[in-house]
Amino acid sequence: MAKDGTNRGGQRVGAGRKSKPLADKINDGSPATVMELPEPPDIDGADVPPVREYLKAKQKNGKDLCAAEVYEETWKWLKERGCDRFVSPQLVEQYAMSVSRWIQCEEAISEFGFLAKHPTTGAAIASPYVSMSQNYMKQVNQLWYQIYQIVKENCSVDYQGNTPQDDVMERLLRTRKGM
Repeated sequence: MAKDGTNRGGQRVGAGRKSKPLADKINDGSPATVMELPEPPDIDGADVPPVREYLKAKQKNGKDLCAAEVYEETWKWLKERGCDRFVSPQLVEQYAMSVSRWIQCEEAISEFGFLAKHPTTGAAIASPYVSMSQNYMKQVNQLWYQIYQIVKENCSVDYQGNTPQDDVMERLLRTRKGM
């Protein structure tokens, strides 16, 4: 603690050696702590928790928000790897909403172009959708890294193959075609 009473210094977040994935520890024969969760009582389970209404909301332009679709795909991907109980549904919701907003910005860029008119001078300026798209893409990547880190650290089998993050661009292209 500093003289002025504030906590400063110390280890930075994310500093240090990265932990090995659980699957690699098991394959190497290293001691691995596998967290065993107790089996829940007899509950009728669903593949995907119920999708909240705001993920299915109709947008101002009349199109449906694709966040519910992203949420379901991501949750099924987590369930296939047995990591659905380690990841918070709110994290998956944030990821799905960010992906859908990114797609919405990309559609607006395709419709209106890269340039816009300044509201007071009338001069050409960069479209605000471009910077919004970049910000949403940054959010998408940060949220996906959080989800993927949880899977990497807790999945006892290989977690290779297609991920929902791989399909983001495909989804964008499908929405442009109207599929």
